[in-house]
Amino acid sequence: MEPRFRCFDPSSSGYNSPISVTRNHFSNSYCASTNIIRSLRTPSMDRNSNKSEPKIVSGDAGYVFEDVPHFTDYIPNLPTYPNPLKDNPSYSVVKQYFVNDDDTVAQKIVVHKSSPRGMHLRRAGPRQKVYFESDEVHACIVTCGGLCPGLNTVIREIVCGLYHMYGVNKILGIEGGYRGFYARNTVPLTPKVVNDIHKRGGTILGTSRGGHDTSKIVDSIQDRGINQVYIIGGDGSQKGASVIYEEIKRRGLKVAVAGIPKTIDNDIPVIDKSFGFDTAVEEAQRAINAAHVEAESVENGVGVVKLMGRYSGFIAMYATLASRDVDCCLIPESPFFLEGPGGLFEFIQKRLKEIGHMVIVIAEGAGQELLSESQDAQDASGNKVLQDVGLWLSQKIKVCNWTRTSSFLFLKWIYTIGGIYNSEVAFVGLFCKTSEDSHESQAYRFIFILVDPTYMIRAVPSNASDNVYCTLLAHSAVHGAMAGYTGFTVGPVNGRHAYIPFYRVTETQNKVVITDRMWARLLSSTNQPSFLSAKDIEQARIEEEPPAQEDPPTQLNGENCKDQKSTSK
Repeated sequence: MEPRFRCFDPSSSGYNSPISVTRNHFSNSYCASTNIIRSLRTPSMDRNSNKSEPKIVSGDAGYVFEDVPHFTDYIPNLPTYPNPLKDNPSYSVVKQYFVNDDDTVAQKIVVHKSSPRGMHLRRAGPRQKVYFESDEVHACIVTCGGLCPGLNTVIREIVCGLYHMYGVNKILGIEGGYRGFYARNTVPLTPKVVNDIHKRGGTILGTSRGGHDTSKIVDSIQDRGINQVYIIGGDGSQKGASVIYEEIKRRGLKVAVAGIPKTIDNDIPVIDKSFGFDTAVEEAQRAINAAHVEAESVENGVGVVKLMGRYSGFIAMYATLASRDVDCCLIPESPFFLEGPGGLFEFIQKRLKEIGHMVIVIAEGAGQELLSESQDAQDASGNKVLQDVGLWLSQKIKVCNWTRTSSFLFLKWIYTIGGIYNSEVAFVGLFCKTSEDSHESQAYRFIFILVDPTYMIRAVPSNASDNVYCTLLAHSAVHGAMAGYTGFTVGPVNGRHAYIPFYRVTETQNKVVITDRMWARLLSSTNQPSFLSAKDIEQARIEEEPPAQEDPPTQLNGENCKDQKSTSK
């Protein structure tokens, strides 16, 4: 008797009925010839369940396919329609209109000959069949969380993609984040309305933190007749999107929920990078350049630049590597200490003696464990409120007993205070210096120059690279929703856009791996000490190693592996 398998097939009328191996969501020849399908865990049909089970397909040679939800998982007998892209003049020159249903994207691309094929995700792109007619679609777009370069570009390209590629003309913008759903704040969006918004920073829809009330949001979606929801936000917003999808599924609604991951810190896992990151690194150069000019213009000047990076130091690391003017970079993942042999103060004195000035870049989440006071307060998004490591470090520098230099420290502090880049606030105080041949202390004046690179970076329009990236993200999300996929976020994985289950981008955070070659490149560029003991390094390696039965972490060009959970130090 021929074996029969349970295969996910959006074109079949009943997702949970046993079907032949030649009737599945992969192409017939692919499944039949390789016998790829070994097992499949489909989402639970229990309406009382709060969470769908992962959709996992296992195949030969260690192949694992992690799929995203589809309408046919919980709504039987849905009709399908030909994709209108087939008759779209813009696509007439395209060699292949549609993505094959059996196309998947490998999460690891650097492997050994004996390595298992590993985890794969569904490739993003247009399908031959869609689950919406153009005049049936009523879409909405919402932006949540903090500002980020590229938000308006994503909004524009979702609207234009729906309108020009699929003929959709009913699109709403939800104003003010999640709470806008039940506050009844909406604005109609058309290509004419969004035509020039990519040239502006921020978001034309407004944004907010918190305000997530699942029942009210889904009630509003249902009352308005919305059947496609595009949610642009960070990990907290993607968690909210996942809850919205689960409630929609529980009610049996034909509503596609698509997420576009947004975080300027680049801390979303699985995807190669988040939009706005390239712009943030580029803009950070201006603050670093200002600090460098200030520092080298005076004797023993030290410029300090505080950049974004709550838990992940990617902006600080890449801005440092790009600048080449930075002498020390401090990030949350790499612990440091101030006093004693090998400490930060010793390095400052050494560098001032060598070149007469210094630039320090510090991420906002660095050194939190050194601050004496601890806070349990959270913001509206549930993030822990960080203490001001910048002011703390400046105080520590002021009270340090600098015994190894006979000249005073002139501190230039380029720092976030909530103003704008061109506004400066000068603080004048006293700095105590003890000369080598005398026990007498002398008072010198020092100056802090306070500037705000954070808001300068967050509020600018996206650069050319991010504009292209935002377009690809928006179009991939639109293609997925039209094809009946739901409960997914979209992003590039090893250069290929893929559909990713919500839980994969919310279960952990992407962080700098300090035992990786990219961090080693930074240490080589700045010539700073690692501030780590041999014990710290060994512990970091142990924590970052996978279980023995799995392959060792696979790294490409020194970049941290997205499928390995990085560890906060």
